[in-house]
Amino acid sequence: MKLHIRVTMLATALALAGMAHAQEVVKIGFSGPLSGGAALYGKNVLSGMQMAAAEINAKPLEIGGKRYKLEIVALDDKYNPSETGINVQRLVQQHKTAAVLVPHSGGIFAVQAFNEKAKVLLLAYTSLPQATERGNTLTVRIPPDFTGYIAPFTKAMMTRHGKNVALAAADHDYAKAWAAAFKPAWEAAGGKVVAENPMSYNKATDFYSGVSRVIQSKPDVLFIGGASEPTALVAKQARELGFKGGFIIIDQAKIDEMAKVVGGLGPLEGSVGVMPVVGDERPESVAFTARYRKLNPGKDPSSEIALNYTAVHATVAAMKLAASATDATAIRAKMDQAFKTLPPAQNPLDIEGLDSKGGTVANTIIGVVEKGKINGQFLRALNATK
Repeated sequence: MKLHIRVTMLATALALAGMAHAQEVVKIGFSGPLSGGAALYGKNVLSGMQMAAAEINAKPLEIGGKRYKLEIVALDDKYNPSETGINVQRLVQQHKTAAVLVPHSGGIFAVQAFNEKAKVLLLAYTSLPQATERGNTLTVRIPPDFTGYIAPFTKAMMTRHGKNVALAAADHDYAKAWAAAFKPAWEAAGGKVVAENPMSYNKATDFYSGVSRVIQSKPDVLFIGGASEPTALVAKQARELGFKGGFIIIDQAKIDEMAKVVGGLGPLEGSVGVMPVVGDERPESVAFTARYRKLNPGKDPSSEIALNYTAVHATVAAMKLAASATDATAIRAKMDQAFKTLPPAQNPLDIEGLDSKGGTVANTIIGVVEKGKINGQFLRALNATK
């Protein structure tokens, strides 16, 4: 009987000791499109976040002297900014997230209306410069400012195809901002905008009438872009209507993902866009691609997968540096240092840190489709002077 009591007491003591050292949970939230026309885009972002979380949880995670497990809490907002705002409030109030990642500008601006008051760090996956130009002290913009792409895109297309461009990108806020910045730059370089017809990429699957309208203006170049799948359908429709010029593809769409929709690079001949991760020959990118393919057979990593993978690693690194998993202000203050000190394996697209406004500075590559291949042009420290 005494032995039984001693064993029971020992088991209870061990259980209490285990509870004392039990892991707490630190959560990073996500609100993005997981259904609808931009679902692939949102799922890619989430895939990168989850890959990073799995790596982080594979080793002991200690922040401020406490052991933690990282959890990504994902909610679908269908690319609707009003849904984003509701989701993020839920993530903060119900799940106590100290950081949330939103991958579209409309949702980002909706969250910026309250994230400082709610004391939540906003990880903004948009290359729209306004995301960090508004002075929001708890925002980090993950991809580089898209305006750094405009000059090389313009030069590449004018040299190869001509000076007449038709604008046929998506009609959401991000694409509108791209078009607004691109148009004067194209004209300043000696080009002419011969037609403008933004389209609802996320709601339509047949772009015949919209594409037909801009093709009638006989452009040398079509300016297109939104999520990868509908952007590919726009390009396909243009080819079917007889367009033989080049495509400028805004950075939300990915050339390699578009190629899978249209049956290869052939229909995309003459395109310029962001270089696919699988075409990036830097050692850390090659290694990341191999790891991702091993975890996801038959799938290739996109830039949003790689960049948001890095963003999660950097956020957790900043928590360690701040010695807090909950203080958003302290975590934000360490984000620049976190990006700079990440090992190359966790930083496959070579983010060098943050600029003074909270946007990333990165070394990136643009890709031009020529003779059935994507040829790269290296851009050193994109937006380093901004």
